[in-house]
Amino acid sequence: MVTFLNIVIAGLLLGGLYALIAMGLSLQYGVARVLNVSHGEFIMLGGLITWTLYTAFGVNPLLSLAICGPLTFLLGFIIHRTVFKRLLTSSESRGVFESNSMLASFSLLFIIQNIASIAWGPEIRGYSYLRVPVNLAGAVFGANRLMTLGFAVVIGVAFYLFIARTRTGKAIRAAAQDPAAAGLMGVNIDRVLALCFGLGAALAGTAGMLISLCYPVHVAMGLEYTVIALIVVVLGGLGSIPGSFIGGFALGIIGSVVTNIDPSLSLIAYYLIFVLLLLVKPTGIMGR
Repeated sequence: MVTFLNIVIAGLLLGGLYALIAMGLSLQYGVARVLNVSHGEFIMLGGLITWTLYTAFGVNPLLSLAICGPLTFLLGFIIHRTVFKRLLTSSESRGVFESNSMLASFSLLFIIQNIASIAWGPEIRGYSYLRVPVNLAGAVFGANRLMTLGFAVVIGVAFYLFIARTRTGKAIRAAAQDPAAAGLMGVNIDRVLALCFGLGAALAGTAGMLISLCYPVHVAMGLEYTVIALIVVVLGGLGSIPGSFIGGFALGIIGSVVTNIDPSLSLIAYYLIFVLLLLVKPTGIMGR
């Protein structure tokens, strides 16, 4: 029972982080049609900003949420308005835009990573916060890990409700289904696309803050999380926010089971799932 609880709770912890990361990428691709290869760099920024605020200024990492989220949102919003909007205007078709935007996001990956390397250096950074052990029926976890899981679930559910219930969320869903028709109905498409890219970056930055509570962070960490986000997005269904939420937790549980057997096999298992999904069910769990 203790082993089972260890696997399940550790899987839920990973799954909550994966869900947040994938929801952001799913929003960027499902609505803005940008396969953002630099998505993981916003995660890295969120983690390193949180580390800096805590170690240099004593800011509580949980309060950093109110800083990392808006900062990464603003950065993502500006990037879309200055880079991807121009690419969309100059591209001959949607397919050409998707190709050009993916190439541009590769450039962003290296630009952000190199600027972060200048600012923070290549060292691995970490801090200790709320590492008090909590006993759950014999399974022992740090309070920081359980808090991370709680925050990830609350933020994920709140974001889903925002998309499903608010007027802005309705505009986002309309832009995802048919941008031309949504524009004719009065939706400011350019603003909605930039908003979606910014919200995706904000979710990534928030996930980076939560990751820093439990794991060390460094400037080269982004690409691994980008790959995981892509796998979760495919698992849940391209463009599906609920699918990304469910897929994140599913992949987290699978990763926890594999890690319990052999930690070195976790990434191999993720890539294998990715290939099998593309072959067997490319639409994912909730894709159409």
